Amino acid sequence: MTDEDIRELDRTAVLATVKTSELVTADLLTHPTPCAGWTVGDLLAHMAAQHRGFAAAARGTGGDLAHWQVRTPGPHTREEYAESAAEVLAAFAPADVPERMFALPEFGPDVTVPGQQAIGFHLIDYIVHGWDLARAIGAEYELDEACAVPGLRIAGQVPDGPDRDNPESPFAHALPGAGSGSALDRILRMLGRSPDWPESE
Repeated sequence: MTDEDIRELDRTAVLATVKTSELVTADLLTHPTPCAGWTVGDLLAHMAAQHRGFAAAARGTGGDLAHWQVRTPGPHTREEYAESAAEVLAAFAPADVPERMFALPEFGPDVTVPGQQAIGFHLIDYIVHGWDLARAIGAEYELDEACAVPGLRIAGQVPDGPDRDNPESPFAHALPGAGSGSALDRILRMLGRSPDWPESE
């Protein structure tokens, strides 16, 4: 997959989440989500913070944890989410971004990865969180066909270790059945989501 391809897929996934976020009304902010313990407001605020952090990483300042800070959710969060999405897409746009080294302090002190890999992490986050948000507010969600194969590959590379026990982890431990079903169902199970949520609760 070329640098341009991964960025285009990421852009597709991010813009889909922006479209879903436009459906979030104030009364939906307190609704539960597939992310255990997180409301819709918490999820959207987390997603915005990750956009800001990855944008900072693309610009060379991702090592500063202030860029990754989650803001208290509220009626303003939907607008802030749209702004953060525009920020990260602009930060990923320069041609040399995939070759830059991204500081990702949430992965551990002094962790840096090549931009191409970091954008892959960002892509899988927004495939899954896009589903989380849509499911939480009762909106339709369809995985873009072009994202299926790279999404499966990246999801399979996410370590299923003790870090997933952390309440702040965006992913729970993998669920049984990750080897069968649609690409989206397999990705979700790999990253601790039941495709049947909330019926599976």
